Parts: sequence; C-alpha cells; structure tokens
Amino acid sequence: MTEQQAREEMVRLGASFFQRGYATGSAGNLSLLLDDGTLLATPTGSCLGELAAQRLSTVTLEGEWIAGDKPSKEIAFHRALYLNNPDCRAVVHLHSHYLTALSCLQNLDSQNCIRPFTPYVVMRVGDVPVVPYYKPGDARLAEDLAQLAPRYRAFLLANHGPVVVGKSLQEAADNTEELEETARLMFTLGDRAIRYLTAHEVAELRSR
Repeated sequence: MTEQQAREEMVRLGASFFQRGYATGSAGNLSLLLDDGTLLATPTGSCLGELAAQRLSTVTLEGEWIAGDKPSKEIAFHRALYLNNPDCRAVVHLHSHYLTALSCLQNLDSQNCIRPFTPYVVMRVGDVPVVPYYKPGDARLAEDLAQLAPRYRAFLLANHGPVVVGKSLQEAADNTEELEETARLMFTLGDRAIRYLTAHEVAELRSR
C-alpha cells in the first residue's frame, strides 16, 4: 500500500466510524505505521467524519511532528504500542458507546474485562485488560500500555474507551467493531444467566 492509499484508507474508515455512530464530535483517533517507519495519525481536535487525506499528521516513532496538522496529544500512547509490539501496524482508539459505558463500570476484571461468551471475541481480540483511569494525554497511559503491549491486542481505558491494535488499519477497525458488538451484547443480556465459554472451549479457539 502506498502512502496515498494509506491516507485514503484512514479517511474512509474514519468516515465509516463516524457515520455509523462509533465516533462523535472530535472524539477518538487513528494511526498506522507507514513503510518508512513513520506514523500517519489523525490530527488533534479532528472529527473522524471530516478527515482530509493531505492534512493527516506525520510523526516519527520518537514523537517528532514532521508534516501535516498537529497530531493528537494521545499519539504518545499510540507510539508506546508500536514500540513495544512488533506486530502492531495500526491503532484505533474510539469513545464508542457500549465500550465506553463498560469502561465506566466498577469492579471490572483488570486482567480481562470481557469474560468470553462468543467465539469471535476470543479469536479476533483475546483478553482485554483494563488500564487505570488517567486524564487524557497523561504520560502514564503510554507507560501502562507499553507494559501491556507485548501480550494483548485490545485494551479498555477506564472511564475513557477502547484501544485496539492490528496488523493493518482495516484489521484494527474490524477488531474494534467486534469488541463493541460484544459489549453491546453484554448490556443487552444484562443480569440474565449467560452461558460462558468453558476453559476448554476458549483454549480450542486460541489454538486455531
């Protein structure tokens, strides 16, 4: 994929998220790793539904802003994920409705906030650890994600929303949507008795 194609993909996926209600206002940010080792990212304060391909931010992995509009202050935690997970080629961070609602609940399992009850979340995402609450842009977000990055593909920021990585921006987007749908199912099921997947069933899915 050329850089121009990558820019166009980011614009397309941002608009898709916005039009379908996964993102509102100027909330959320996207990034991907270009072939030259720099990051392409959504600018600060930008609406995912109104991105312009040539105004996207270009940032080095060291954090130097080199082209385009000023990047989001949250690019620091994106960089932490790339630097600590060699398989990470893209990051999606949204304030999507159901995952953000889930992030506001007390007593979540910090090691995995979504106990598996469908096979798809296991196959596409795996365990989802909870990162403690820090104000947006706090350096500790990047520090905590750097520690978790080698072992996980998705994270829930307490009182904030999801962060999902992928080997491509499309994969990260697909995995984010799978996670959001799972959270929606959790709220739909409510306090009904759920048949969770057994440890054997989860292990079988992970071995695929």
